Amino acid sequence: MSGLAEATTEEARAALLEAGRLLFARPCDFYFGAQKLEQVPPPGLPEIAFCGRSNVGKSSLLNALTGRNALARVSNTPGRTRQLNFFNLGDRLALVDMPGYGYAKASKELQADWQGMMFEYLRGRPNLRRVLLLMDARIETKSADLAAMKLLDEAAVAFQIVLTKADDVPPAQFAKRLTEVQALARRHIAAHPVVMVTSSETGQGMPELRAELSAFAMPVELPSA
Repeated sequence: MSGLAEATTEEARAALLEAGRLLFARPCDFYFGAQKLEQVPPPGLPEIAFCGRSNVGKSSLLNALTGRNALARVSNTPGRTRQLNFFNLGDRLALVDMPGYGYAKASKELQADWQGMMFEYLRGRPNLRRVLLLMDARIETKSADLAAMKLLDEAAVAFQIVLTKADDVPPAQFAKRLTEVQALARRHIAAHPVVMVTSSETGQGMPELRAELSAFAMPVELPSA
């Protein structure tokens, strides 16, 4: 398994981008929602989990990646997603939309429940291949983000930071933000060193992120001779 960062030739890079395009052109459908850990489906397809602060753009990113307008519900109300939502991508990969964290108006009990559930899911899911930790390119890193990274380190789960809403940041400000986040990733043992940059509005970074995730998918079954 290798991603774009390991592609040493233009041909290899083009092949990965095409693999990502083909994977995310497949049907992608919701198939399970779990509000408690004991409700999650049995391990099956390789899973990629999407997590981040409330209102960071998880639903928008999932919709943009899959080319669907309403795969994941986009809401102006932070903290709306309160369960693990599982999506089947072409019978080759499962995408998991996790509850947003850091929503100030959520009760302390609810915040604790979310954190506990996330940790137990992350720590105990054998088919979980990577967590995409979404961070808003427009604002500084929050304490909740740092706590999530610590949780991922402690759970020994590989994660990769994805900057969202990159189109909404002036170039100089964005360069500073990217440098900061790259340094942050290097300080965490479970973090992938490459920070992905995306915009759900413009499509920036979507081909690259699709290519990165295609490396985790089940191989295509070739027809028997």
